[in-house]
Amino acid sequence: MPIDKAMNVLIVDDYKTMLRIIRNLLKQIEFNNVEEATDGSEALAKLRSGNFGLVISDWNMQPMTGLQLLQEVRADTRLRTTPFIMITAESKAENVVAAKQAGVSNYIVKPFNAETLREKIEKVLAHA
Repeated sequence: MPIDKAMNVLIVDDYKTMLRIIRNLLKQIEFNNVEEATDGSEALAKLRSGNFGLVISDWNMQPMTGLQLLQEVRADTRLRTTPFIMITAESKAENVVAAKQAGVSNYIVKPFNAETLREKIEKVLAHA
């Protein structure tokens, strides 16, 4: 099944430079409908008022972490099935386990490139 590259993608990171990098990587793999949020609570508000096919969120944010955002998304009946990719600088086993238990769709460790992002997105959307 072909992937809908016109879907709305929400990227969440409290670091503006990282948002720009992720947006550029998404553009390279032809995802152009990208919205940004700079923290988990802003992301949650956008998710609840919009229609997003994918969330790509940083783990390490304040005041709401990416893990807390993921838990909120999975607890929301309308958002529960939204594919969710977590980005982190640390590949600690306990983080991976916590994210998996919370229902993360996939996981990317920084630094990463467009090809890695494309592979993870395709894998996630194939199972959505």
